[in-house]
Amino acid sequence: MTVNNDFLAELNTSQRLAVEHFCGPLLVAAGAGSGKTRALTYRIAYLISYHHVEPDSILAVTFTNKAAREIKKRIEKLFAQEMAINNNGQRFDLLSEDKQKKFVSQVYKTTTKKLWLGTFHSLCAKILRFDINKYKDERGRQWQRNFSIFDESDVQSLIKNIVTKQFNLDDKKFDPRSVRYQISNLKNLGLSPDKYLKQDSSYKNRVIAEVYNEYQLQLATNNALDFDDLILVPVRLFQQNESILGYWHNQFKHILVDEYQDTNQIQYELISLLTTNGETRKSEWSWQNRSIFVVGDTDQSIYSFRMADFTILLNFQSDFGDGLPDEDTRTMVKLEENYRSRENILQAANYLIKNNTQRIDKTLKATRGLGEYIYCYQADNEQIESKIVINKIKTLVKENPELNWGNFAILYRINAQSRPFEDCLINNNISYKIVGGFKFYDRQEIKDALAYLRLIANPADIVSLLRIINIPRRGIGKTSIDVLIKAAQELEIPLWEIISDATSVNTLIGRAAKSINNFAKMIKYFQKKITSLSGAEILNQVMEISGYIDNLKQKKTEEANNRLENISELYNAILQFQKDTEDINLQGFLSNASLSSDIDDLKEEQEKVSLMTLHSAKGLEFTVVFLVGLEQGLLPHIRSLNDSLALEEERRLCYVGLTRAQEQLFLTYARERFVWGSKETKIPSQFLKELPSDLIKSDFLNSLKVYHQSDTFKAKTLQTYNQQWSVGDRLIHPNFGIGEVTHILGAKKTINLAIQFLELGQKIINPRVTLMEKID
Repeated sequence: MTVNNDFLAELNTSQRLAVEHFCGPLLVAAGAGSGKTRALTYRIAYLISYHHVEPDSILAVTFTNKAAREIKKRIEKLFAQEMAINNNGQRFDLLSEDKQKKFVSQVYKTTTKKLWLGTFHSLCAKILRFDINKYKDERGRQWQRNFSIFDESDVQSLIKNIVTKQFNLDDKKFDPRSVRYQISNLKNLGLSPDKYLKQDSSYKNRVIAEVYNEYQLQLATNNALDFDDLILVPVRLFQQNESILGYWHNQFKHILVDEYQDTNQIQYELISLLTTNGETRKSEWSWQNRSIFVVGDTDQSIYSFRMADFTILLNFQSDFGDGLPDEDTRTMVKLEENYRSRENILQAANYLIKNNTQRIDKTLKATRGLGEYIYCYQADNEQIESKIVINKIKTLVKENPELNWGNFAILYRINAQSRPFEDCLINNNISYKIVGGFKFYDRQEIKDALAYLRLIANPADIVSLLRIINIPRRGIGKTSIDVLIKAAQELEIPLWEIISDATSVNTLIGRAAKSINNFAKMIKYFQKKITSLSGAEILNQVMEISGYIDNLKQKKTEEANNRLENISELYNAILQFQKDTEDINLQGFLSNASLSSDIDDLKEEQEKVSLMTLHSAKGLEFTVVFLVGLEQGLLPHIRSLNDSLALEEERRLCYVGLTRAQEQLFLTYARERFVWGSKETKIPSQFLKELPSDLIKSDFLNSLKVYHQSDTFKAKTLQTYNQQWSVGDRLIHPNFGIGEVTHILGAKKTINLAIQFLELGQKIINPRVTLMEKID
């Protein structure tokens, strides 16, 4: 497959420099909206077209499945456009729809189908389908190629059972969710239970390690992995088996990683192993016909709570590159031209982020016009804040016919902030969607259906078996199930081996055996059909034969109808997967379903206002953005105020919010906000002070201007000292920032003020010797 090299003319100088890089390491420091997806797309196309690299020797890692699909789609269009000129002498977009599909299909079969393109989790799951049977963990446990992937709900259930039932631990001291979170962190750091104990063998750590070990045992018993294992297991396999590492090292000649700032330690180890073949001496690395090409932006690293470590990107130059200063290096290219936002939005973002110290220095440069002012609104409370925002959206839609609800996004720091906006949107009959809310695959009926499919694909999956053995109700009680589980444990065999044997079930259960035997007979029937029926056909039949569909129909409630619609949508999802991948195998869809994400479910064509946290907003863009709740203690979050590194991440979050806006940006904050039912006085975020005041317009009495100009207080005249003070007055202090008068001590010329400052607490101050100014 070839493409005319003139296609690179569409790239700017920096993008082209990155794309034309062939062998060796390269870090692409890509600012927000600078065309990093284009750079990745064109690089893959250029490797295949110009350097004749085989598609299956390219490993391209993206942060989401959606990003992978977008890159794949762009590559197919690039090659299809060239085929249209060569074969038809006509531009691709002028061809009939049938001919366009024909060319795209040819590109898929010859090129994109062979690419290893996807998320860390999906690509590692694919590798493990080949080689997991060759892996043993530190306790000698093994897995088979038909392993299940447990989602978060399955994992939480498993750990809760271990903590509260098997180990009889106090769930207040050892909260199952906290234990789960800690185990996940340990896996992302590459630590086994034994290695963890070597670091700290305190009582609590010993308990965590025991739970961790038992959890791994049960995963192995179920022939299952969790999301963290999908990356940890390949790393451990490569470390313990040189020949397997060598095979995959030779397979992947060119490795590309998107969103490199969001990688964690175990992901870094995976990429490092595949790149270097485990050779630790940099002088011994051969870059002949090999490359490592990573794209990222330290200014958009916001996932430390997921163990993402942006210093991995900062260390790329010393780990893989030439380590030279920015102006001399040949192993780093900066993408600074922004194609998304208006100039004033970019100037504001640049001003803000320069306050961070841990970053690669770069400045976003506008390629579009200046644009509108940034507007900042002060609201009395969160209810007024929501009304200001929704009324502004309504006004903009009314005044600009080209806009619809889908052009707007409301971004906030924490999920709890969405409620007043949702209420206001509902009251105004405006359609909206919560991005990152309750996911399709977390709905009860979908989890039930997937449990059936997973059990059919992997009989050792006891979690799925126990979930649906009596759904819909078929007269199988807990006592009967406990008897069967006990027998399986005593015999040290999978539960399915007991349940699938009618003689054993009859002996152990007696009268209740018939229902269990009928259930087992149904599952065994579909296990025999797994190679002859498509995933969609299996779902359709198992939902009918099991009685699940009839059970919902008989309820005749709106909830039951909604669940039926969701089952129908799951069927559609399997059909779509089969169409997109040409893979009708049930196991392929189950892996895909387990790896789906919130952002992947976002359909841009829906005309609905989008509400989401700043974490969910990364990677998205909207015509108009409202960044709300810009208050000290909220953004930046209160937990970050005494931690300089955490504060820098909060600033990056704010930066991400600003750079989502294409045309217009609005900022809001409230003077008061309800917290746990109590009204709290709020002050503007310190990030507002870091924005260029000449680019911002506000509709309130100079309070933002005063906040920006706090350094000019010393020039005020002595008349300021004679102000009259009252309890409740809000003021700005030249050193302590914004506060509120809580008490007036003394009288007349001897008064002192007790003032509550958010970061510093309460202080008693003499207003006659300290220059302070009231703000509204």
